[in-house]
Amino acid sequence: MGLTLNHYLVLGAVLFCIGLYGAIAKRNAVAVLMGIEIMLNAVNITLVAFSFYNQVPKYRTLLTGQIFAIFIITVAAAEAAVALAMIIAIYRKRNTVDVGEIDMMKW
Repeated sequence: MGLTLNHYLVLGAVLFCIGLYGAIAKRNAVAVLMGIEIMLNAVNITLVAFSFYNQVPKYRTLLTGQIFAIFIITVAAAEAAVALAMIIAIYRKRNTVDVGEIDMMKW
């Protein structure tokens, strides 16, 4: 018995739920970012799994899932860099990274 598409989809769903819990329940901004990154990785797993298991011809591989995963990884890296820069700037100004205390737009 090998791995099927259902195994990858369950793994992706579990990772997405863990990331969603981390993004909603945590108060630390870095933990919220980690939850978002876990959710993006769960989407990558499902995209690659669908791409692998939905091949039309026998000897031709469709790389659409892998290409979308590369775009998501690129966007996630840029998002993480910008968000960490914002968190560092907020921490230098207010000495906290608690999401509940960062509620005003002007400093």
